[in-house]
Amino acid sequence: MSPLLILRVHADLRLGLGHVARALAIQEAWRALGGQACIAVTGDDRARRVGQGTHPFLEQALPCEAVYLGEAIHAPLPPDLKARGTTVLVDQWDTTPGLLQALQPLNVAVMEDDTDAHERAALLFQPFLEGVRWPDHPVKVVAGRKVRPFETTSGTCRVLRGSRFIVVDRAALDLRPKRMPLQPLAVHKLLVTFGGSDGPNLAQKAFDALANLAREDRWRGACTLLAPHGIQGDPFPGCTVVPGLPGLTRRIPEYDAIWCSAGVTLAEALCLGIPASVWGQNDRQHAILADLALANGCFDLGLGSGADLAMVEEALAQWLGPEGQDNRQEQVRDGMALVDGLGASRVAQELWRLAEGHS
Repeated sequence: MSPLLILRVHADLRLGLGHVARALAIQEAWRALGGQACIAVTGDDRARRVGQGTHPFLEQALPCEAVYLGEAIHAPLPPDLKARGTTVLVDQWDTTPGLLQALQPLNVAVMEDDTDAHERAALLFQPFLEGVRWPDHPVKVVAGRKVRPFETTSGTCRVLRGSRFIVVDRAALDLRPKRMPLQPLAVHKLLVTFGGSDGPNLAQKAFDALANLAREDRWRGACTLLAPHGIQGDPFPGCTVVPGLPGLTRRIPEYDAIWCSAGVTLAEALCLGIPASVWGQNDRQHAILADLALANGCFDLGLGSGADLAMVEEALAQWLGPEGQDNRQEQVRDGMALVDGLGASRVAQELWRLAEGHS
């Protein structure tokens, strides 16, 4: 029988649906290799909807099996599902040694971990948390096997680091320009989104900052602002406020730039060659975005929840205006080099090797 990959994820107001989106991209790549997949999800009502087999962003059925495990983030797998599984990928940020140990004897892999919990797993993907730029060469031989610079170990866990393992929706790869964009990057149309949940309510702060720029005649472009909780105040000229955009990945290329937080949407914008300014939603995202900014993949505006709006407005005015043109063009080049759209297939291939018993 085809090996079953269990994608163990969580969705709530704090985490949003980014981990579910990543699971959907990975399951597609896994099934292309000939496997079966099941999304095992915990969390609030949005997680329950996914677990009942409904796509989180579209009014259609999921392309793979799904099961809802309840609200508790560390809920165990049902015994019958665990008995059918071959490999499990845990992607929910809050990972504990107990959770990983309870998943054995399945092959256990983890997506992102900044604790020691992953040492109970066989494989760890660190697309962001240990830096995003890692070369392929030079190769060295460790314990009789060839190891590339993006690979290391943590205890007995094999760790794969860097942007080659950043996962995006298949649509981002399909829409990716065949060559680097060379046209001027004036920002006439801006997309602003901080996720489908926007727990810290950054959309309101972003609206206030852009409204001030418009009122002071420091930016004359149009913006589409995704605000799941709505906005207090009347939209300024050129501003459209919507609760969400169905099929967001395919809509990103309609815009000249994006203002967002860390997550799949940012990765897709980098893959598509859309310059991005970013706000962290929490300290962990802030660290991720700082690494991406050091690699010139985005324009880092700091931690959104504690931002000084006057400083943010000044930085945005420079980035959105003619002075920011060269910087945005460099971000497009470097962002597309960081995120080539093949991360999901690389993750799936490494999981397949793990399922087959290869180190």
